[in-house]
Amino acid sequence: MARKTEERIAELKSLRSGSTEAAEPLLRKALHDKSNLVVAEAAKIIAELHRSNVIPDLLTALDRLFDDPVKSDPKCWGKLAILKAFAALDYGDSAPFLRAARHIQMEPVYGGQEDMAIHLRANAILALVQCTDLTRGEILRHVVDALADPSDTVRIEGIRTLEQMNGEESAVLLRLKAHSGDKRSAVIGQVFDSLLALEQGRAVEFIAGFLKSPDPETRDEAALSLGASRLHGAVESLIGVWKESRSREFSVVILRALSSSRDETALCFLLELVRDGLSRDATAALEALELHATSPEIHARTEQAKAERGKAD
Repeated sequence: MARKTEERIAELKSLRSGSTEAAEPLLRKALHDKSNLVVAEAAKIIAELHRSNVIPDLLTALDRLFDDPVKSDPKCWGKLAILKAFAALDYGDSAPFLRAARHIQMEPVYGGQEDMAIHLRANAILALVQCTDLTRGEILRHVVDALADPSDTVRIEGIRTLEQMNGEESAVLLRLKAHSGDKRSAVIGQVFDSLLALEQGRAVEFIAGFLKSPDPETRDEAALSLGASRLHGAVESLIGVWKESRSREFSVVILRALSSSRDETALCFLLELVRDGLSRDATAALEALELHATSPEIHARTEQAKAERGKAD
């Protein structure tokens, strides 16, 4: 059975190099296959060939895979591929996305059960921005539900959806999420990144406030987001907090954030630490500057700073 499935998938893959019109009947047939892997491959090819006239068949296949889903579509591979095909084809009807956004599929794994619909829900939430039959307010309500999802993957995609939607409501919701926190630092990191992308300089002061958070992971995420933003004011905030920090671990994170900014002020600060800083700070600065190992100019400046330190010693 496995070999036959592999053969059907290989046959489908060969359609990529042939006539799209000739491939269409085979793709329609594959969407009715009992194997969810075959269905998934057909959906991928439909998206790649941009065969929007096959959308009715995709909808029928999706309905079938929601029926007894653990048996018909283990690990949600078929449903996920179809959902991605809808997104690629700019399908604007919200019904399949909303259904997927609510779907939880618990499957047996070693030691218990696991939800296999996490990536399905995550992709569904992100796709809502292209739905033409939903108002902005309706989309925001669904996104807020996603922000409370038990999966950090879904929560992150909800945050990215807010970023894509733009607007004051999105920025306010992101600020609220930043204040309320999250059990996963990666989620808060995405909040900071998205807020900086939305508000630019207006968000710098707000996020800089989290550099003094009592939670170490929140502090780290704020520092790294500010460094990556390369926005005016971010470098000054990072340098100021570094000078006040009493945490060795956080100081190292700040130096790495400064290095990632590629800002001239930040680079000068790091090079000054290499030349004149305490031994441990010079070492940390050198490690941070390793982010620019492929830059001949920065490498030369770093070597010069090391040489000047050696002469001073």
